[in-house]
Amino acid sequence: MTSRAGAAGPRRRRARMLVAAVAAAGALAACAGPTGGGAEPTATASSSPTPSPAIEPFTHPWGPTPEEVAAATEEAAAMTPAEVAGQVIVGRLDGTDPAVAADLVTELHLAGVMITGGSVANLEQVLALTNGVQEAVAADGRDWPALLSTDNEGGSVQRLSGDVGPWTTFPAFAVAGRAVEHADSDGGGDPGAVTEAPTDTDGATKEPGNSTAVVTDAYAAMATELRASGVTVDWAPVADVTVPGQDVTIGSRAAGSDPAVVTRAVTAALEGFLEGGVLPAVKHFPGHGSLTADSHAALPVLGATDAELRTQDLPPFEAAVAAGVPMVMVGHIDVTAWDPGVPASVSPVAYQVLREELGFSGVTVTDSLGMGALNAVGGPGEVAVAALAAGADLLLNPADNYAAHAAVVAALEDGTLDRDKVDAAAGRVIAMMRHQAELAERAGPVGPDDVGSAAEAAAALSAAGQS
Repeated sequence: MTSRAGAAGPRRRRARMLVAAVAAAGALAACAGPTGGGAEPTATASSSPTPSPAIEPFTHPWGPTPEEVAAATEEAAAMTPAEVAGQVIVGRLDGTDPAVAADLVTELHLAGVMITGGSVANLEQVLALTNGVQEAVAADGRDWPALLSTDNEGGSVQRLSGDVGPWTTFPAFAVAGRAVEHADSDGGGDPGAVTEAPTDTDGATKEPGNSTAVVTDAYAAMATELRASGVTVDWAPVADVTVPGQDVTIGSRAAGSDPAVVTRAVTAALEGFLEGGVLPAVKHFPGHGSLTADSHAALPVLGATDAELRTQDLPPFEAAVAAGVPMVMVGHIDVTAWDPGVPASVSPVAYQVLREELGFSGVTVTDSLGMGALNAVGGPGEVAVAALAAGADLLLNPADNYAAHAAVVAALEDGTLDRDKVDAAAGRVIAMMRHQAELAERAGPVGPDDVGSAAEAAAALSAAGQS
């Protein structure tokens, strides 16, 4: 591990170069527009969407090597059905009691839990909860970290903020988008443009900056505070492209309405999270920014043509895959051009586009499974099995943890779910969490005193993104 840690500087420079290249490619894709003519093809659940020339598959590594994933999959295959079912579930918490969270993970062998507003009282309680879950995971015989997750986007969605404890409150992600736009207007439009080569106080030359560095630095600082609180995964950033006047739920959670701007903000934020040792997940694939219904309450319909999706909604996700994002969250969205009437989170076609066309090899995770958009699919058990059968690797926040787990176990035992497929999903999750441990080691030790340390970086982002 010493050699990897020593390579942190070169890794960061290579990462910034990659972000620059990806952002440039995303900008081109966003401006490409539909190609060809005639009616757009419509995919069904048993057919594949026709690829668009605007998108080429990417194979950029997402963290773990294929060999590491294969080894983790073998470990999953040796588990009991109850154990492997737990490895593909991130549990819903009820209340703030750390013992309840630890017992839940122990009983169901869960990969981890999701920390929501209702499960946060203060820093001491969050640390007790995260430490307790890690201890439960270790006692279950695992040598990889628990998936301790939360929603920290900034703005209106930030579970660990100054409103509930010593955490730094960050601006909405729209501010990151404006920071990118302002850099463009100031002549920093080249994502890889070097502004200067400043020096540290000891005279050493620092890494050259670019027009997205303030975004990367802010989300690296957020990740430091999250990791100091015991969090290993953040369900952010939002990769949706908002459509003002039409978008009823995303709004300022998105970086903007220009796919190229959103692309650059997303890839910069991803770099920051990974640099800080916390795993990010882009959401809500294939895009929630133009929808006129809120998936928390009902199933929204995305009626764009296939070509429109590929020029408006998909470029930020495409770029995130190219930049090595470890997770993509699939939304509860009826994509009529792909699989009409079926939420993307339980649609094989949506996962096929993500895997085969965008080339994503990391972990697919559903949006929270307790949302109203899934009511027509069935109860918590039916929803869990449908999502795994469609291609999900992780089930997030089931409405009923026990019902979801029992249904997955039963489906494995009666053959409704293919055991090899679930083992592969669990293997990707296990390998990813081992990779998170490596990232955390590389980022360096943190402690409770680091909570609140991101104020300067958040202020810099706010200043760069002032209207």
